Amino acid sequence: MKIYSFKFFFLYILIMSSTSLIRFFFPSFFSSAQLQNAHVDTRSFGIANDVFLKDGQQFQIIGGDLHYFRIHPEYWKDRLLRAKALGLNTIQTYVPWNLHEPSPGEWVFEGIADIESFLKLCQEFGFLVMLRPGPYICGEWDFGGFPAWLLSIEPPLKLRSLDPAFLHLVEKWWGVLLPKIAPLLYNNGGPIIMVQVENEYGSYGDDKNYLHQLVSLARRHLGDEIILYTTDGGSRDTLEKGTIRGASVFSAIDFSTGDEPWSKFKLQKEFNEPGKSPPICTEFYTGWLTHWGEKLAATNAQYTANALETILSRNGSAVLYMVHGGTNFGFLNGANTGSDDSDFKPDITSYDYDAPISEWGDSDSAKFKALRKVIKKYSPVSVPRIPPNNRKRGYGKVKLRKRASFFDVQHTITNAKDVVEAKNPVFMESVGQMFGFLLYVSEYPVKKNRSLLSIPKVRDRAQVYVSCSLDERINKYVGKIERWANEPLEIPSIRCASTIRLSILVENMGRLNYGPYMYDRKGILSDVVLDGSVLHGWSMIPFSFQNLSKLFIESPIVGVGTTTSEKELSRSNLEYHSELLSGGPMLYEGHFTINSTDEIADTFISFSGWGKGIAFVNDFNIGRFWPLAGPQCSLYVPAPLLRPGKNVVIILETDAPNHELVVDSIDQQDFTCGQRSRSGTK
Repeated sequence: MKIYSFKFFFLYILIMSSTSLIRFFFPSFFSSAQLQNAHVDTRSFGIANDVFLKDGQQFQIIGGDLHYFRIHPEYWKDRLLRAKALGLNTIQTYVPWNLHEPSPGEWVFEGIADIESFLKLCQEFGFLVMLRPGPYICGEWDFGGFPAWLLSIEPPLKLRSLDPAFLHLVEKWWGVLLPKIAPLLYNNGGPIIMVQVENEYGSYGDDKNYLHQLVSLARRHLGDEIILYTTDGGSRDTLEKGTIRGASVFSAIDFSTGDEPWSKFKLQKEFNEPGKSPPICTEFYTGWLTHWGEKLAATNAQYTANALETILSRNGSAVLYMVHGGTNFGFLNGANTGSDDSDFKPDITSYDYDAPISEWGDSDSAKFKALRKVIKKYSPVSVPRIPPNNRKRGYGKVKLRKRASFFDVQHTITNAKDVVEAKNPVFMESVGQMFGFLLYVSEYPVKKNRSLLSIPKVRDRAQVYVSCSLDERINKYVGKIERWANEPLEIPSIRCASTIRLSILVENMGRLNYGPYMYDRKGILSDVVLDGSVLHGWSMIPFSFQNLSKLFIESPIVGVGTTTSEKELSRSNLEYHSELLSGGPMLYEGHFTINSTDEIADTFISFSGWGKGIAFVNDFNIGRFWPLAGPQCSLYVPAPLLRPGKNVVIILETDAPNHELVVDSIDQQDFTCGQRSRSGTK
């Protein structure tokens, strides 16, 4: 009786138990289709029957790229809320190596680099995450995300290859990064559902062994459950080169918005295992990038929305690139080339990208509304309301005062031990100057006649000055030699009691982030030739821009309410302009006052009427300005950078200042400067 009772009890338990228990004892009873709809007790994200499966349920990715490193951390929440209101369920982001390891072994994961906090915030707002840790990311970001110090290594590294020296550094980088993100994988309770290996490698190389090395390294830190993926352009050639055949890596694609997507997705299936190819465009372009001197890139709102619907209406997935672009703060903008590496095209500071959420966070554009309307049709959950736009405010004109010539402060902002002496010019990275400017100084005998100066390889823009060696404070501006317009420069004869000092200030305008010329060292990469003879004996003087305001702390600055008469102001403006040409780039300082915390809002600093330079607000580098080239006239200043009381603006003007020596704090972005053509930068 006990035996029969036990059998009856056991049968009863099996009949009455949950689906998950039956699946445990009798997995063969369930088809894959049934598994899709079965309740799952554990978190899982996978692929079966050419669909994504989230916890066993079919899932359509409707995502968007949003880069934490292009947004002030206090605005991460704001931008994610707007992406949620668009209807997105997934955030995709790059991880730029150069942000997190700015110098060898110096690891940075705080502030704007606090990727863990960003990923946790994504999860808090209900987003899944597709992570793109490179090591190469492209992204219109300096050097495609590689640290600039890689360029200082000798012999030169072979990037994106099996070069042991390169792979050793990648292993160190991922050895720090990937353990930080492993707890945030979806199967570990976090938001990360997929991790990309490399980025559009098929547009660069075809070394499968290199890709396999990256896959092995990722698996070592992240395990076997996470989906690893590659992304390549939707052509057979790029997919042949950039994908890894087999089930270990998912092959995703991107293609131009407006291309017929389903023929692309059919091609994608050839590069995935049967049943392992859910159709997805991982870069659905909502807009495009803009270089200095070009017309601001823009795409039609309804055209973009219609193209997205073509994908979503047939259960395809898409990731908007970008949903929100943000800003290339500091010196970290990327650049592109044309037919050769001299056809240099640096990106503007704004990375607005004509995305549905603007650079400054507005979400009331026609594109936002059109895309939201489409996404709502295919979202299985209700889409939250759209947050109101953030307040923007103009604080008026800011009177600037010329504080110093760049040459006057070179010894103040440069540590003497950092100056390098060499027979010939050396490139920036070799002296530890990764961004900004490097001053090259040499001497030559006094000449009776004019001379001809040639620098065959300059990266990217050189301004040339001469002075008498015994009085180096008085510099005469001679002209410029630019990467894209490299012509010999005529040097006038000057009277000196001794030798002539030649000063060449070279600006790094952003490293190439894409293409065959990406190994983009900066500075002077060739001999400097004067009248057919090579000049020897050089000093390389790097400049640091840390805490520039401390340079001027001893002297009061001139506010907007100056009592200087118009006649005196006009005369002084002419003097400043003359001194700029003769004394080199100038540093200017001014301030504006915010009376209370309630008055703090986003603003934009307009540089209309200025030439070219960089700007700082409260010691934060808000980026490059170049209204002479355009199209960008003003720089975005997020409200979290401002404070009640005095707010300090410091600019380095390299070309020609505004005659009134004012900048204007305005309440909207301005893209109306320049000649709207490549000729505008020449």
